[in-house]
Amino acid sequence: MSEGGKVGPESHTGSGAEASADAGKRPRTARGQRTQRAILDAAAVEFGEHGFHAASISGITRRAGVALGSFYTWFDSKDAVFRALVRDMSDQVRDRVGPAIRAAPDQIAAERAGLETFLEFVRGHKEIYRIIDEAEFVDPESFRRHYSSTAERIRERLQQAAARGELIDEVGEVHAWAIMGMNVFLGLRFGVWAEDAPVAEIADQVAAMLARGLRRE
Repeated sequence: MSEGGKVGPESHTGSGAEASADAGKRPRTARGQRTQRAILDAAAVEFGEHGFHAASISGITRRAGVALGSFYTWFDSKDAVFRALVRDMSDQVRDRVGPAIRAAPDQIAAERAGLETFLEFVRGHKEIYRIIDEAEFVDPESFRRHYSSTAERIRERLQQAAARGELIDEVGEVHAWAIMGMNVFLGLRFGVWAEDAPVAEIADQVAAMLARGLRRE
């Protein structure tokens, strides 16, 4: 998760249901947007509770309060709504984490803010872990895109910070994947499995570790 099994702060471009149009169909009206949003939200619960194979379209439409025909207006199949949901959840993480990162005064503070916000998001959306993990087998392309794009965004912001003189010159892809992996499993431990530590304290500890390992002396 990071835009944490495996999720992580920040991911794809686009936002919400509209960003999932490649797996569904882009709504042209506010009503269509609301219907597609309701289906995606219901799909998150259905897949989160039952997993991909046991989940059903009828279960999704029942949760969404829409007719079966409305589902097929926006999605061609269970696979299609699952692919759309993976991207949608990635976008939700990005949209939640992005403002916190951009508001931070420096890059170490930005990584701290991103992790804290991500952990808060995971605690309210635990199903994201099951859905993203299942994507590895249901839709490997979406699974790989989720993590590759997240790591690339982290790499870009780390290298921008290095250019400003905040971080070591050598910061790059390895550091980005390490930060993403750390966030992923912190989210699993402190967001999904248990909520037995304040997210601010977790983020403080990670920021201190990053500062000692990355900040230019």
